[in-house]
Amino acid sequence: MSKFPMTVQGAKALEDELKHLKTVMRPQITDAIATARELGDLKENAEYHAAREQQGMVEARINDIEGRLSAAQIIDITTLPHSGKVIFGVTVELCNLDNDETVSYQIVGEDEADFKQGKVSVTSPIARALIGKEEGEVVPVHTPNGVVEYEILEVQHL
Repeated sequence: MSKFPMTVQGAKALEDELKHLKTVMRPQITDAIATARELGDLKENAEYHAAREQQGMVEARINDIEGRLSAAQIIDITTLPHSGKVIFGVTVELCNLDNDETVSYQIVGEDEADFKQGKVSVTSPIARALIGKEEGEVVPVHTPNGVVEYEILEVQHL
């Protein structure tokens, strides 16, 4: 079984969600099923069927999270020496050389990626282009709209 990289923050977020599902959602759904059973005929009991459906979704999510965590290689970027190179977990400040706009991205695992929050997957085209490069380098990134050149302004180990 291959391992997938994940930041410490990403692992903690999944663990928190897992804890919430097991300690809050499961008991609520169990109570809802018990209450719905008391209402009588289960064939035409919408509350019962809705609670069972919700139970199935929660159990599927629990299994999914447990699988992701068991296959995760958790990388704590703060324990690695700062070399100025772009590696998994760092936050990179870039300057788009076409329009002089600066952007900042953290390179994270696939499950953690959220472009709106500035988190890009390690498998994304921009992250693949940046990995291994150093501060000051100009990096061409192949995008659907063509090649965009970025200069790496700063690499931060946050």
